[in-house]
Amino acid sequence: MPTPQEPIDSPFGHRSTAAEVAAGIDLAGKNILVTGGYSGLGTETVRALAGAGAHVLVGARRPDAAHKVLDEMAGQISILPLDLSDPASIDTFCEKVAAKWGRIDILIANAAIMASPLMRDARGYEMQFATNHLGHFQMTARLWPLLKAADGARVVILSSVGHRLGGLDLDDPNWEAREYAKWPAYGATKSANALFALQLDALGESHGVRAFAVHPGGIVTPLQRHLTHEEQVAMGWFDDDGNVHESFKSVEEGAATSVWCAVSPLLDGKGGVYCEDCNIGAMADENTPRGAGVAPHIRDTQLAQDLWTKSEQLTGVSFPG
Repeated sequence: MPTPQEPIDSPFGHRSTAAEVAAGIDLAGKNILVTGGYSGLGTETVRALAGAGAHVLVGARRPDAAHKVLDEMAGQISILPLDLSDPASIDTFCEKVAAKWGRIDILIANAAIMASPLMRDARGYEMQFATNHLGHFQMTARLWPLLKAADGARVVILSSVGHRLGGLDLDDPNWEAREYAKWPAYGATKSANALFALQLDALGESHGVRAFAVHPGGIVTPLQRHLTHEEQVAMGWFDDDGNVHESFKSVEEGAATSVWCAVSPLLDGKGGVYCEDCNIGAMADENTPRGAGVAPHIRDTQLAQDLWTKSEQLTGVSFPG
């Protein structure tokens, strides 16, 4: 059954932390995979889940950097190399995961790049779309048998309020026919993330696999590496003195909604929704602040199906069965 895109009664909110959300949750014996779990939000996501007893496996584009961050962290944490812009790296990673685990209980597609200059992968695909969406699509397809083998798996896909920057042009997803614009390109990938969760949940529900899209909130993290300080001041993220906007979250707060979607019993039997501030997000209207809310296009089931078909074509990968 489709889950309504409307808030529920959650005890957590904008300032809740990942540790608070995970408190009292026993994840002993659970296998959790987190992409990019060694930087920014990913680090605090891993910390909370490993601290609750899960075995957390981190896919890392820079394994050496991941070891420096994670080796001293409490809990059972493993690291494997993963470059989401490289199909061969994804396949090798997934083969190693399958050799290690017989099931995945929770998959968190956390890794991303944002507002980068025009870059293309070896296939010629625009790098934000290739990394943020297509890489996670291929990875999830390869790991699909492990998700189905779990007893009620969840897939959490990091989207963003950036989806409100614009929709998704499936006729030109790689910016070959248009002049590249980094922010609309980013917004398109975040729309794709939410639409992927919508369609994945629709197809996964009969297998006990539920999917959620997450807007973590505004947070200062390495995700902003491609932006100058002047750009961030112009957008209102910082004032002229370098103080961060009061609405921004700490990294611990920013990881909370991902963890909430991964473990909250309030989401049992639910899925396919876009979540923010540790709750199911509300649909946006003309009065909704630009930093929140759900745009109608990411609830478009036909667009979600069309994106799925396009993703299969571009990756050459289909979900087994």
